[in-house]
Amino acid sequence: MTSTAQESAPGPRPASAPDHLGHVIFITAAAAMGGFLFGYDSSVINGAVVAIRERFDIGSEALAQVIAAALIGCAVGAAAAGRLADRIGRIRVMQIAAVLFSASAIGSALPFALWDLAMWRVIGGFGIGMASVIGPAYIAEVSPPAYRGRLASFQQAAIVTGIAISQLVNWGILNLADGEQRGTIGGLEAWQWMLGVMVVPAVIYGLLSFVIPESPRFLISAGREEAAKKVLREVEGERSDVDARVAEIRTAMHSEVKSTFKDLLGGRFGLLPIVWVGIGLSVFQQLVGINVIFYYSSSLWQSVGIDPSSSFFYSFTTSIINIIGTVIAMIFVDRIGRKPLALIGSAGMAVSLGVAAWAFSYKTEVGGEISMPETQGAVALIAAHSFVLFFALSWGVVVWVLLGEMFPNRIRAAALGVAAAAQWMANWAITVSFPSLADWSLSGAYVIYTCFAVLSIPFVLKWVPETKGKALEEMG
Repeated sequence: MTSTAQESAPGPRPASAPDHLGHVIFITAAAAMGGFLFGYDSSVINGAVVAIRERFDIGSEALAQVIAAALIGCAVGAAAAGRLADRIGRIRVMQIAAVLFSASAIGSALPFALWDLAMWRVIGGFGIGMASVIGPAYIAEVSPPAYRGRLASFQQAAIVTGIAISQLVNWGILNLADGEQRGTIGGLEAWQWMLGVMVVPAVIYGLLSFVIPESPRFLISAGREEAAKKVLREVEGERSDVDARVAEIRTAMHSEVKSTFKDLLGGRFGLLPIVWVGIGLSVFQQLVGINVIFYYSSSLWQSVGIDPSSSFFYSFTTSIINIIGTVIAMIFVDRIGRKPLALIGSAGMAVSLGVAAWAFSYKTEVGGEISMPETQGAVALIAAHSFVLFFALSWGVVVWVLLGEMFPNRIRAAALGVAAAAQWMANWAITVSFPSLADWSLSGAYVIYTCFAVLSIPFVLKWVPETKGKALEEMG
């Protein structure tokens, strides 16, 4: 899908009628359900890691491949979503994503072999990738200009809420199974219910897609201008000049230049310097190990002697901290700037990860029993929560803000695609490597993540531009 930035150029805009704002919020919230499923599906596997290892009797490497399998689907789904949405519409892509989420939930809950589970994880990844692209694009296209920024934040809020709810549901299911991940409920093991319950929000997402309107931008591109006008009246109010808005959107679409990978070439290292900066932001965001917390935290806490029920509860509390940090970032990113917030986050993450590495060095195993001294265990828990807070209030939000702002208009779409691909690849590398690193040395793994957090500080200071208060046309 092409950018809508040009459609929000300065100029007179009719204010949205208050009567219509509730309808717009409903439409936005419905579309953001894709973000909720994005967060839910990404994190729900956290509760099943230990049980999957036992059920299929597999080692760390095979387990890591199953956990990371969804990321392969994510990359493919994200790459395909834009072109598909331009061909068949935004709503149809949402419906396809809902079907993929539903199929993945049911298939993952009822696997007959390890490869079967991995396949359903990949299919769920297709849905994640599509939702990660279609949600923000649709919300931008249906939002009145005066409310676009605030409504766009629904997507990120939905993602972190999905992560938190998945951990709460996992914890509730574990308690129903008397604290056993392989305990049975209604003939299925607890971990199967954890993966299968996602079918409920997936079905809700699919049903909501039938009651929200198609994007006016797509309708105009398909020659359905009367339908586009009807939608614009719904979201911008009867008093809005819909003929002028249709003409504006049509003009913006005709003047857009679709960037290609060739436009990114140049400089001493093959790509333009600003593209490397975008790749660096994406890679550092993942190499600090944030997804270790969201994919493996339950098994992580169990590996240092914490009982399953408590480990699931701590996974939920870190998700709540993630929501709080995201809200803080949304409040301050326009007030203090992108670079200061990123630097605060990097420093906080480096300290938190370093403290966690120290605490995990006290992990011991005697007679098959794994434990940590009580003091170090408490320190590790506090450090993990602190790490998530500093990530969420900085890099979790700032990276996406910067990637959307810092590239010149002529290369923005292509550069964003390359940066997003780099992020998925770094995510995959961290996800695949953690089980083996943890078997080697849990403390050593966190020392590595600490080093990346420290290195991100000079990277931001030297190469990352400040985009606060600048128009998109100034990026060059």
